Amino acid sequence: QVQLVESGGGLAQPGGSLRLSCVVSGSIFSPNDMGWYRQAPGKERELVAVINSGGSIKYVDSVKGRFAISRGSAQNTVYLQMNSLKPEDTAVYYCNLKRFGTSIGWGKGTLVTVSS
Repeated sequence: QVQLVESGGGLAQPGGSLRLSCVVSGSIFSPNDMGWYRQAPGKERELVAVINSGGSIKYVDSVKGRFAISRGSAQNTVYLQMNSLKPEDTAVYYCNLKRFGTSIGWGKGTLVTVSS
């Protein structure tokens, strides 16, 4: 059983930056995908970015060029560097671990608020 714990959310001004971290504890097997999702009030949860154990990365179009996902050297940590933040980036951000398309675990989420 794995546990995922996010940190790094908070309040940022438009144009500002935040860095989210997610630490996964428990047994992690490769190959796997580690991703960040977000859910804004009244909206469905959406995939923001995903990185697999081989290093391949995908982003949702709305964050391309602004956000960067990366993994720590120990492969049990995933980061999301968020730059040029916009009010529409406001959401609860969740960390997710998948293997072969099946979710292994979710974090409880961290709130990101972008407002002046």
